[in-house]
Amino acid sequence: MKFKPSHLLGALGMSLALAFSASAAAAPIVVKFSHVVADNTPKGQGALKFKEIAEQLLPGKVEVQVFPNSSLFGDGKEMEALLLGDVHLIAPSLSKFDRYTKKVQLFDLPFLFDDMDAVDRFQQSEKGKELLNSMRNRGLQGLAYWHNGLKQLSTNKDTLQRPEDVKGLKFRIQASDVLEAQFRALNANPQKLAFSEVYQALQTGVVDGQENTWSNIYSQKFHEVQKTIAETNHGVIDYMVVTNAKWWDGLPADIRDGLQKAMDQATEFANAEAAKLNERDRQRIVEAGKAKVVKLSADDVAAWRKAMEPVLKKFEADIGADLIKAAQESNKK
Repeated sequence: MKFKPSHLLGALGMSLALAFSASAAAAPIVVKFSHVVADNTPKGQGALKFKEIAEQLLPGKVEVQVFPNSSLFGDGKEMEALLLGDVHLIAPSLSKFDRYTKKVQLFDLPFLFDDMDAVDRFQQSEKGKELLNSMRNRGLQGLAYWHNGLKQLSTNKDTLQRPEDVKGLKFRIQASDVLEAQFRALNANPQKLAFSEVYQALQTGVVDGQENTWSNIYSQKFHEVQKTIAETNHGVIDYMVVTNAKWWDGLPADIRDGLQKAMDQATEFANAEAAKLNERDRQRIVEAGKAKVVKLSADDVAAWRKAMEPVLKKFEADIGADLIKAAQESNKK
């Protein structure tokens, strides 16, 4: 039987199509993970650990690309990029979700959690896990909570002991109605700024102070442009690792399961790392001697609590009294 040239071309085309199809099937799924902090922070370490574990669990099937320090998208653009599909994983501060659900504002409330163990207990509770799924109608699927740590307050003034010491001062805040109300309750002036702009704003006096964890203060060198840091532990900065719900649901089941397993393991690592890094970086800040670290007395802390107490009442209706109560219950060991 003789083959006509057209038959040969048809067979060749079929072979090329099959080869291309096989090649496409073999190409790894690229997972872009964008975040706004340094690699040496808890979030940065967690992202790198997720990449390591995911590529081990799914060899040749996924390629995780990590973009730290706002190198791909800054914290003002990363959520939009996620919803557009330009990036697949981000880990914003929990403060960033108030426009998608008011319930997550819970984590911005001052003096809600006594320590990070209480934060852990709440996040692992039924109520805490429900919040991971609370934004699916807005296109966001929460995968995990990652710790950063408890917040400390810093200023460019010599005295920072009681609430009256911050009256009239300008503080950088994340875009959060709760945090804005927190500083208003202290008779201070909140100013919303992107994380990448904070150092320069402190250095030039655009703002007088900020609130952050020890690891963020140290890695971003905020202690070099502040005179005093008060160990207030007045709130928590944690993250929710989120993905585009449609993209996540569209992944092959084995890929999705593997990525979730990698996320669970990376979460355990990142949260343990957060505790270690904050303790280490607090000591580094003390040793650097550039900013004075002030320990507060029980009476001092009580004064800060009393000054900020109205904030909880103000947002109770939006967040839900039951959710606030569940969080407060987590303080009981």
